[in-house]
Order: sequence, then C-alpha cells, then structure tokens
Amino acid sequence: MKMQNKAKKPHVLIFPFPGQGHINPMLQFAKRLHSKGVKATMVPTVFLSKSSFFDSSASIDLCTISDGFDEGGFEQVDTPDAYLSTFWNVGPKSLAALIKKLGHTAHPVDALVYDTMLPWALDVAKQFGISSAAFFTQSCAVNSVYYHVYKGHLQLPLRGSHVSLPAMPPLHVSELPSFVAIYGVYRAWLDVLVDQFSNINEADWVFFNHFYKLEPEVVDWMSKFWNVMTVGPTIPSIYLDKELENDKDYGIEQMEEIAWALKDRNGYFLWVIRETEKPKLPHNYVKETSHKGLVVTWCPQLEVLSHESVGCFLTHCGFNSTLEALSLGVPMLALPQWTDQCTNAKYIEDVWRIGIRARPDEKGIVRKETIIRCIMELLMEVGKKGEEIKKNSIKWKNLAKKAVDEGGKSDKNVDEFIAKLI
Repeated sequence: MKMQNKAKKPHVLIFPFPGQGHINPMLQFAKRLHSKGVKATMVPTVFLSKSSFFDSSASIDLCTISDGFDEGGFEQVDTPDAYLSTFWNVGPKSLAALIKKLGHTAHPVDALVYDTMLPWALDVAKQFGISSAAFFTQSCAVNSVYYHVYKGHLQLPLRGSHVSLPAMPPLHVSELPSFVAIYGVYRAWLDVLVDQFSNINEADWVFFNHFYKLEPEVVDWMSKFWNVMTVGPTIPSIYLDKELENDKDYGIEQMEEIAWALKDRNGYFLWVIRETEKPKLPHNYVKETSHKGLVVTWCPQLEVLSHESVGCFLTHCGFNSTLEALSLGVPMLALPQWTDQCTNAKYIEDVWRIGIRARPDEKGIVRKETIIRCIMELLMEVGKKGEEIKKNSIKWKNLAKKAVDEGGKSDKNVDEFIAKLI
C-alpha cells in the first residue's frame, strides 16, 4: 500500500543499537517504509555513519547522534561497561537535540522506531510527545527468556538442567542464551538485554523482525502484554519479492576440525572467515583446497544464499543469518557459540526442522567426523533426514515470502503502523 494524495509524508526516525546485527534489519525496515511513501531517517552514531553500512542507502536520510566516542566508537574503550555508561549518559541528550532540531524543519518527527537495547530512547520520544515503536532484532523466544529474567520468574544463577517457559518447548540450559546459561559472563550485556523491558509497556507498538507463523505461540503470548506486530523478515525485497554477523571467535582446535571436515569430504565449499582468524587455518590449507574450496574474509551473504547451487549453510545461528537462510530455503548446519545462537539452533533443529545441530564432544569441540556426517545428511547423501529438512526449508521460504508480499501479515502490519501516523 502506497499513500496517495497526501501533501506531507509522515517522518519516522529509525534508531538502531550501534552494531551490524542491529543496523542491518532496521535499515531494511527503513527502506520498506520509504517504499510505502514514508520519510524514513536512520539515526546512527557519528562514528558508524562513516562506515560502509550506509553506502548504498541513498533513499534513506541519515541524521547522527553522539555516543560519546565519535572518533572510534566501541573500539575507543576497554570494556562494555565503559562504553555503555557513557552512551547512556550522552545518547539521550544527543537524541533529544536531534528531535528538537528536526521539529523546526519542514519534516518534524512523527514517530521513533528504536532498538529495544536502547530503552532510554523511548523516554526521549515521550518527552516530545511523539509515537514510539520498540524494535526487537532477536527472536521472540530469545526475548521471552530475557523477559522472564527481568520479571524474576527465571532466577539466576539457574538451578536444574531444564527450563519450562510459557508458549515455548522445554529448553535445556545449553539451549538458553549464553548470558543466562552462564551467569556472570558478560554481565554488562545481560543487564542491557534484561533492561529492554524496563519501560516497554509505554511503547505504542512492539515490532519483531520476523513473521507471525514462525513463532505464533510466543507472539500470541506476548500480545497479551503489548501491541505486538511482526514486520519481517526485513531482508532486501529482491530476495523475497522476485519470482524465484557479533559472533564469538573460534578456538584453533575447532577451526581445524571444520577445516579438515571440508577438505576430507572433498566437496565444493565457500568458507567466510575473519582476517584475524586466518592464522588458525592449517598450514597451506588455502592452497591445498583451492581446486574445490574458496576461503574469503567477506562475501555478499544474501547473494550466496539465494544461489541455487548452495546445498547447505554452516552457521553460528545469529538471528539475522538464521532468518536469511530460512527465508531463502537453505538448510542449515548449526554450530552455535554464544548469545542467542544456542536458542536459535534449538528452533532450527527441533521446531522449524530446517537444519541439524552438530553436537560437540566432552571437550566442547565439534569433531570433523560429526561435521561431515551432518553435511552428508543435509545434502541427502545418507539417510532420509535431509529430504524432510529440504521440504521444510521450502515451506518456510514460501511462508516468509507470503508474509511480506502485498496483503501478507507483515505487510499489513507495516501498513497499519503507517496509517496511524497519517
């Protein structure tokens, strides 16, 4: 639905937490609003506004705020606590100054869509009397876990080996977000994730970056408390509408097991690893595997996943990557490491049934034999499991496309949001 015969477009600020996994989905949401006739403005920090994230976003305006580290961002500090405390002090004042400044232009702000990891942004919106929408970049299931910690229903440190929460399957402790499962590790980030709910009851809308049928039980449960809307998957429309990355570094031993699995299987592969991780590869590995393998430090992930030759995707299971692979019908080999990845892997294997989780041994290492076996299952070289996974992958791909197509559930939710601003 595009707006017709309206002199003034509603103006929506999109304010992501300063990290790639948060910027990407919110930038795509901004583009979707723009396609429907809304003036959408991204609000990155001064430092991140200079990055490549926004190079191809000519249709979206940028207005910056300060996090207190304009020259180097997060890299200017030694600890998350130091960054967060400064950002929490400087950010609200900077955001308020921006909204006030825009109020004296031809396009005052009508609504603020803010990353839930920045709850103080909602307070700023209320200060100026503008509408507000909280935007979650992780799954409903993962955020439900954090919500129960916030409410005190889930006491930390955890006791027992399993957790039972409303509208979710029973979860082993190893399937919970690592900040919850291993209490005391990265405490600053746990506090941020739990504090997402400190004032969320005051938000006019609560957006989730996926589609209703992906987690209907949890969405329905959360809708008892908030005005929940699923608005995704927010990936570039070309990958859905046409007819058709904060991962923890691996240890050397795990890197070698993956390397030997890919080599010993003797199949074609594309492996994307960080430049800093390349020294962990076995000696001469790139040269010895160059006849069938390609090792690179970056690739256009969506373009690769949408290629018909891709048989499976070995992934840490960050939610953006999970949603991209699911939306493009690519079976997944799950090797989760930390944060929300273990919970996402649980859903990939047992709920959505679109992949296999490679289990580690007693040392916490997934061995090459396990990786090879899982790849063979996914590529339907052994057993029947791969056939079911491929069938389910196609089903979820079609459901994702249907959700964002004109008249789909997510598309209607975006239209409803816009209609309230007109």
